[in-house]
Amino acid sequence: MYNSKIIGLGHYVPDNVVTNDDLSKMMDTNDAWIQERTGIKERRWAIHGDGDTTATMGVKAAKIAIERAGIDKDDIDFIVFATLSPDMYFPGPGVQVQHALDIKTVGALDIRNQCSGFIYALSVADNFIKTGMYKNVLVIGSELHSHGLDKTTRGRGVTVIFGDGAGAAVLSREEDNSKGILSTHLHSQGEHAEELVLVAPGMGNRWVNDILADKNPEEDESYFPHMNGQFVFKNAVVRFSEVIMEGLEKNNLAVEDIDMLIPHQANLRISQFIQKRFKLNDDQVFNNIQKYGNTTAASIPIALTEAWEEGKIKEGDTVVLAAFGSGFTWGSVIIKW
Repeated sequence: MYNSKIIGLGHYVPDNVVTNDDLSKMMDTNDAWIQERTGIKERRWAIHGDGDTTATMGVKAAKIAIERAGIDKDDIDFIVFATLSPDMYFPGPGVQVQHALDIKTVGALDIRNQCSGFIYALSVADNFIKTGMYKNVLVIGSELHSHGLDKTTRGRGVTVIFGDGAGAAVLSREEDNSKGILSTHLHSQGEHAEELVLVAPGMGNRWVNDILADKNPEEDESYFPHMNGQFVFKNAVVRFSEVIMEGLEKNNLAVEDIDMLIPHQANLRISQFIQKRFKLNDDQVFNNIQKYGNTTAASIPIALTEAWEEGKIKEGDTVVLAAFGSGFTWGSVIIKW
């Protein structure tokens, strides 16, 4: 069996910067309140009608990743696209990317695992390559949250957290099994699904027909995200720790072997908690939530790309990716760069 190796990375974020002070003009909040609870200073929000969508941002990130990989777009054998915010209810954005990049009729798969979506997407791509089915797989995480947030005081607990953006990676076949993705680890706990949820529109409870019939948009919160923040935080710090250790132990590695940990950028306090628990120094953990907020499925590929661009990831490094989010779902990826 082969290993898969990341040979190209790229990211894209909208130009529009929204600071905490900007949010204070929309809702009852302030910079100190937001930074104390999340560590976020600013985020990027796409401007409606400017051309930035989940799919188009994914395409922009993908073009950079493909160019850096040193391959032609037609060398891509398969596309995996992770998002919770597709341009359309169906079809998913994977096929939009295939069309926009003018790639031959390869398969395109959409992943709906929210904050852990890119981890799940990497695992899928990795296993396709491991079995020899595909040689080059394009993996994208992209989110456009800003058009679906409650930008009033009622929604501030969620709205201040999220930003827009996209990241992409090209995975390719690696014959040296000591390099590339060493292992992936995925978990879920659906009993807590409603602790971090967007109910409508959904076939199970409130579909479009119900929303239109009720004609009560101002009081209906079902189509805005809901998050039990404290409960999510408490579970996240436990699951992050568990799944990171699971990956290390699988590969006979110790915490001391971690050269770079890139956690999903959910909350800077979660990342700091994990860093302290594992006794990692600042050079071993990469965070950029301060300037982008939580970009859900895009957060890890954006952070991974920036860490690589800044020279913080070098050949031979042990890189650990980990995420936790809605579902509850969580996972980790262990990489020998």
